[in-house]
Amino acid sequence: MTMTPASSTYFKENASRWDQLRTGYFGEEVRRTAIAKAYLRPEMVVADVGAGTGFLSAGLAPLVQRVYVVDGSAEMLEVARQNLAGLDNLEFHHADGLNLPFPEESLDAVFANMYLHHTPDPLAAIREMVRVLRPGGRLVITDMDAHPYEWLKEEMADTWLGFERTQMRAWFAEADLVNVLVDCTGESCCAESANPSIHDAQGRLAEISVFLATGTRRMAMREQVQEEYAAHAQAGTSCCGDSSCCGDSSCACGSDAAVANGYAVEDLLAAPEDAAGLSLGCGNPLALAGLQPGEVVMDIGSGAGLDSFLAAKKVGESGKVIGVDMTPAMLERARATAERAGIANVEFRQGFAEALPVEAGTVDVVISNCVINLSEDKGRVFREAFRVLKPGGRLELSDVVTGGALPFELRENSQGWAECVTGALPEQEYLDLIEQAGFGKPILRRSPSIGSAAGVAVYSAIVSAVKPVE
Repeated sequence: MTMTPASSTYFKENASRWDQLRTGYFGEEVRRTAIAKAYLRPEMVVADVGAGTGFLSAGLAPLVQRVYVVDGSAEMLEVARQNLAGLDNLEFHHADGLNLPFPEESLDAVFANMYLHHTPDPLAAIREMVRVLRPGGRLVITDMDAHPYEWLKEEMADTWLGFERTQMRAWFAEADLVNVLVDCTGESCCAESANPSIHDAQGRLAEISVFLATGTRRMAMREQVQEEYAAHAQAGTSCCGDSSCCGDSSCACGSDAAVANGYAVEDLLAAPEDAAGLSLGCGNPLALAGLQPGEVVMDIGSGAGLDSFLAAKKVGESGKVIGVDMTPAMLERARATAERAGIANVEFRQGFAEALPVEAGTVDVVISNCVINLSEDKGRVFREAFRVLKPGGRLELSDVVTGGALPFELRENSQGWAECVTGALPEQEYLDLIEQAGFGKPILRRSPSIGSAAGVAVYSAIVSAVKPVE
């Protein structure tokens, strides 16, 4: 890793006793949390940057194909070789963290545990780690929250007194990472100054919470998905037929698909036929929404307008529905249907789920049906939904999630993204990102019909969450 002279001297002098020191600073929970949020697969190749004596690498090696153990201290790396001698899928690199010895887009995941606060330029270090990630690859950083203990700079050669979580989110965004999550690990980093003369407010005892920051290198899928949906709109077909429908090859089409997804037959009969016959959803986000007359509803990814039209009926003339879609052909179809049916309390706007064309705090309920899985940055979609909702507003989603990580060869398939499968996130990551956006703890109800892709469960779910009242 990039090292200051002070850091280089510190780790050279303490390499032989680092494992003993480390147990007092942080423990197993940090490693468990980092690995759990990485959603690893056996075929993955990963790097542990600033690996020290191999604490994190030891946990990674049994779970992946290969681990590159990287550190800027030759002395620390030598101890790591000894500690990890029983593992045969490791490769050791004495390297500068700002010049990692890997080609661009070559690694599936990069980890950095207690490394960043020793780097002179954290953003440059993050960007270098992102450089070697393949699209869809994940960066996982664990480090200390911001703290006041200045003596750590002298006694442990720390360059930074931890980091504000808002700063970490900003740096990840600058590095163009998506689905960013910054949260606690549940553990604190503890240390005691060797200097008995410290009597100021900060004290000799430091107990500093440890955060986890994860983000994913962007996969450019928007244009392919938009083209696929434009073709459906122009042809007047659903996603069924020769291709699968949101991952379920046995699905029905049109209004039959809507019934299978939980819509009442009487509601569909009252909806415009053009909308009911072009069903691209994977559930019924209105089923548990409890819409009331007079409410303002926003439909993310409104498509041909089925959910928007059903919501418009429930909120009545005193209410309003705003449908937002990125595909002009879908918007034209939905607007024409509304005009023919004389539905006046619904409006369709062009826009992206990540940048909704709606003012903040103006919506009572946000709904979406099998759309957010199509976004490259689902975390940003949830933050946008949070922004437009009023305090106490509800988020009601029907979407596709998975039981674990899908292999890269599937995630790189644009057709699979358009079919609502390969862009789906693991269920827990999906829920974590909703909470990270500011919502209360979400409730998820799984569909009883579960398919699979490459042995990983793929299923639709209804998700509900509430924006807290300030």
